Amino acid sequence: MFEGEVAHRLVERLRLSRWLGKLPPRLVWASFVFVNGFVSVAVLAGLALVSHTPFVFPSVGPTAFMLYFTPLAPTASPRNTLCGHAIGIACGYASLWLVGLEHAPSAILEELHWPRVLAAALSLATTGALMVLLGVVHAPAAATALIVALGIITTPAHLGIIELAVALLVLKALALNRLAGIDYPLWSKQSS
Repeated sequence: MFEGEVAHRLVERLRLSRWLGKLPPRLVWASFVFVNGFVSVAVLAGLALVSHTPFVFPSVGPTAFMLYFTPLAPTASPRNTLCGHAIGIACGYASLWLVGLEHAPSAILEELHWPRVLAAALSLATTGALMVLLGVVHAPAAATALIVALGIITTPAHLGIIELAVALLVLKALALNRLAGIDYPLWSKQSS
């Protein structure tokens, strides 16, 4: 499927180097995922360290993995990635607001109770349904909804930082995938 195509394009692009051209395609691909995943999360974590804001959060890891492991899949397109996380953020916060927990401490800091259970379930369900209805499915965005609904990240400014982090990740993936010879879409995967 997409994986073989990506590995093939990477190996073809790297055949310019006699040394890399002799390596097995899976090793080249694994190295591409490793290096780019490492650099992507390190840059976001560095931004988080310097700015004291959540530029790195749990669902950014699976997003980075998808952008380098399956960059040609529609779910890894910039459109799906950015819109999916925006939906997850909005649904997570809306669920908090509906049950009156938008200013409550994180579920990590307090005992789980029924309003939090409702917020978590509602955020995940609405995120999934809206991504399907709008045609912007990106699985890690469902985790983003839970991060917000569980109160881990809830301040509006930090919710904006989450989306900014996703945008930076997408821009980096666009540049690096294109440099590697992978036809990563500018916005969304075109139908064949």
